[in-house]
Amino acid sequence: MHIFKAPTVVPIASDVIANGAVAVDEGKIVYVGPADQAPECDDVTEFTGVMMPGLVNAHTHLCYSSFSDMYTNEKEFFEWIQEFARRNPTLSDEEWRASVQAGIDESLRHGVTAVADVVSPAPALSTVLSSELAGVAYWEACLIDNNGWEQQRNTWRDVLTESRATNNSAMDVGISPHTLYTIGTGVAKSLAELARTFEIRLHPHLAETEHEDLYVRHGAGPFAFMARRMGAEFEIAANGGEGHSPTVQMEKSRLLGSDSHVAHGVHVDEDDRKILLKNETAVALCARSNKRLGAGEAPVAAYRAAGNKVAIGTDSRASAPDLDVAGEWMPLKRLALSQGDTGAGLDEWLVRAATEGGADAMGRSDIGRLVEGARADLAVFDVQGSSNAYSALVSDAAGRCSATVVAGRLIKHEQVS
Repeated sequence: MHIFKAPTVVPIASDVIANGAVAVDEGKIVYVGPADQAPECDDVTEFTGVMMPGLVNAHTHLCYSSFSDMYTNEKEFFEWIQEFARRNPTLSDEEWRASVQAGIDESLRHGVTAVADVVSPAPALSTVLSSELAGVAYWEACLIDNNGWEQQRNTWRDVLTESRATNNSAMDVGISPHTLYTIGTGVAKSLAELARTFEIRLHPHLAETEHEDLYVRHGAGPFAFMARRMGAEFEIAANGGEGHSPTVQMEKSRLLGSDSHVAHGVHVDEDDRKILLKNETAVALCARSNKRLGAGEAPVAAYRAAGNKVAIGTDSRASAPDLDVAGEWMPLKRLALSQGDTGAGLDEWLVRAATEGGADAMGRSDIGRLVEGARADLAVFDVQGSSNAYSALVSDAAGRCSATVVAGRLIKHEQVS
């Protein structure tokens, strides 16, 4: 057994503890509470600052960690996204694995111990699944029409079967149907059926840009042009649009539900938010990525007011400056306040979104909270949390993770910025 102590402990599952402790045994939490009531133990590590559950990155692409130059290339979304089709074929299997590993290492440096990771190249899947991180590795389906799916269906089943059979880590396997404009409607429904047959989770991108809204409603715009140029037979483009929002279309395609969470959710109106709420589908907000790509501003205040399930993601290094989930708190707070949120309880809501919110989005009860029986994942931040721990974390935690504990293993860091 090992005991970790800190002046302030934020369990998420219970009230903030002054002079708290977390006892860990064989990678699991066995005690959370006041330090003076902790079990007797010779192995003790004392931290300064605030100790809390490891952060949960509810939307990222670790395989693109070596694509950080795309963050600074100033390309608009449609031009930016086409860069992947040009670059992806040039990487070897080993380069993909190295890129994933760089993302894993960076995540741990920032106190991120669990991820909803969208995996594009098959060689990257094994690296994610063999890591110390918890969460779900979602194998991505992208640029597949119905004809392509007939050729790939059996391969998909084989990869999912093999990955689940050989996966002994804390990472589950899931499916990410990329977007409504990169897969056919029939493909989307087939992927949803496949996920439910395997009893695994779904994680698509939804309503990230106005281009997507134009495509789904009217079958027009740059994504319709892209489909024609590819020769892809996507039903939405062929039909001249579906006449309704991407959220409605995603529900019709059976991609929403309590076993799914979506990324971005920027261009959604009140009716769309009600659909997400009805389907118990969480939204992973990625404010910094959205700003970089000119995608728009997610309705953070409206999500909060309506009681939608919300988590927080960084997206990839191709559209974000880092993989620090704490770095998303202040941008999201500013958005919420600018949209009319009163700010009351907002800091706590944001911290919860980055911990239990991400865990719930992936259907995980063993992460995101400091509670007996949970995985021993902790993050320690060099901030002063004695007066208001949640506010201190939101304001000051970005780039200031001093230690990470992943499944009971302690990793100390020099402060990053």
